[in-house]
Amino acid sequence: MDIAANLAHIREGIAAAARKANRDPSSIRLVAVSKHKPVSFVNEAAHSGQLIFGENYVQELAAKALQVAVAVEWHFIGHLQSNKAKYLAGLVTMIHSVDRISLAEELDRQWERLGKTCEILIQVNVSGESSKSGATAKEATALVKQISLLRNLKVRGLMTMPPFFDDPEDARPYFRELRELADSISRQEIPGVSMQELSMGMSGDYKVAIEEGATLVRIGSAIFGER
Repeated sequence: MDIAANLAHIREGIAAAARKANRDPSSIRLVAVSKHKPVSFVNEAAHSGQLIFGENYVQELAAKALQVAVAVEWHFIGHLQSNKAKYLAGLVTMIHSVDRISLAEELDRQWERLGKTCEILIQVNVSGESSKSGATAKEATALVKQISLLRNLKVRGLMTMPPFFDDPEDARPYFRELRELADSISRQEIPGVSMQELSMGMSGDYKVAIEEGATLVRIGSAIFGER
C-alpha cells in the first residue's frame, strides 16, 4: 500500500471540494484515522507530511503516542469514558467526542492538574440513531453553555457521524443540520465559545461534508486501507 500516494489523492480531493464550495482549501484539515493500524503506518504518513492523527481508543492512542518518531498532533475521536480521561491529559490536542457534562467536568479536572487547557468539540447525534453517541441538537446548546463555565476546556465547535449511505449525497442533510446548529450556537455569543470547527465527513462522504462546511475531515480507510 502506498500511503503517501493515498494522502496525496485525498488532499487533491479536499482541494477540489473546497474550490467547488468557494472555500479556501487551507481552511480544511485532514485527520488521518489510524485506529487498528500499526505504528509503522503512522510513521509513514507522518514522514509524508501528515500532521494530525485520530484515534478511537485510549490505550491505543497512548501506546502509539510513545512510539511515533515524528512530532504529530493527536486527536481523540471515539466514545470516551470518564474514567479513561486521565490517560489522555497532555497527550491530545483536541477531543472530538464530548457529549455530556460529567465527561467535560472530568476532562476539566485532569487538564487543571497540568495547568493546561484542552480544545474540545461537542458530539451531536443528528441522526437520532440509538447506536451512536452524542447529544441531541437541543442538549448540545445547553451543554455548550455548561462547559463554557469550565476554565480548562475550550469549546471549538461540533462533531457528528451521519448514518452510512451508499450515496454520499444522502448524508448532506445531516452535515447541513450540524452547520446550522453551529451557526445558531455562534449567534448566542457564549463567552469563551467558538464554533470555528466542524468535524464531519469520512472516506466515503468527505467531499459533501466539505461542501457543507466541514473544517476537519476524519479519513481512515482511504489512507490506510480497510480494517
